[in-house]
Amino acid sequence: MAGMRLAAPLWALRQGYSPGAVGVLLAFFALSQVFLALPAGRFADRHGLKRPIMFSVLAASTGAGLAVMFPLFEVLCVSALMTGGATGVAIIALQRHVGKISQDVQALRLSYSWLAIGPAISNFVGPFTAGLLIDHAGFRTAFAVMALLPWLAWFVVRQSPQVQPAPVTHIASRRAWDLLQRPDFRRLLLVNWFLSSCWDMHTFVVPLLGHERGISASAIGAILGGFALSAALVRMALPLLSAHVKEWKIITTAMLATGALLAIYPLLQGALWLGVGSALLGITLGCVQPMVMSTLHQIMPPERHGEALGLRLMAMNASSVAMPMVFGSLGAVVGVTGLFWCAAASVSLGARLAWQIHHNFVK
Repeated sequence: MAGMRLAAPLWALRQGYSPGAVGVLLAFFALSQVFLALPAGRFADRHGLKRPIMFSVLAASTGAGLAVMFPLFEVLCVSALMTGGATGVAIIALQRHVGKISQDVQALRLSYSWLAIGPAISNFVGPFTAGLLIDHAGFRTAFAVMALLPWLAWFVVRQSPQVQPAPVTHIASRRAWDLLQRPDFRRLLLVNWFLSSCWDMHTFVVPLLGHERGISASAIGAILGGFALSAALVRMALPLLSAHVKEWKIITTAMLATGALLAIYPLLQGALWLGVGSALLGITLGCVQPMVMSTLHQIMPPERHGEALGLRLMAMNASSVAMPMVFGSLGAVVGVTGLFWCAAASVSLGARLAWQIHHNFVK
């Protein structure tokens, strides 16, 4: 999906489509996850890891394959729907599985820190590989390689041991929205939304900024890859850090640092300095998701972990559907610099919510 998120908007820009159209295309990567997240969470609660992953592999490979055969804007929107939805289902199944096999709080932090390295590496390999292939072999070759990558996931996961589902009662009568009555869960969702919006904005703006400044696809892929690589590296260090620092402290510090970096990012010139800025943002944003996931598993009932994960992903992707279109429209009014400064102000103000998490946190 990360490779498709670079290749698809670059294809659209080179075909003469507007930034608004590119925003719509990027929104499709999150749209199907909005509707699939809750059913996927319940499906994972019932069936565990392997069945959701198998369906995800088939959908992602088919979606990218359609872009190879029919490189048209409408088809790329369908490809975005399929690859995005498949990734969302797989993420929920993996996150639930990791939570179930962790025996205590420290193991939970360690497991989620390691699990979060996977998407971070993917966000380096996907855009960097896609950028190189676009420059040297064309868009269709890039789409074809993206269609093959999901099968590597199935090769790795198929031998993983299954975990017995937790007994669940009154499934028919319960409602996922009941989870939102918990103040700690609502606060955690809002914090996650602030940081997810910053991540989405960076993903949206870098190809646009690079295209405007005449930066090559390979360099744009390297800038996004540097962001992902630094996120992977900081997640490797997180187990050591989280053994001594509580989750809410790490999240609060990361939000304040992200606000400061976003304020200076649009002032950077050239691919090298943009890469440095992206790498620093990767550090601040990369350390958040494992801490959010660890917190979620500690504050939610065990038999509803999959459902809570689905609701969280649904909320994040509802934002990811709307925000690229908002970024495209707002950027046309206030410019790229104003867009960064708006994001910097919002995430800095949102740090107060992260600080308040410890009042309800389960020790």
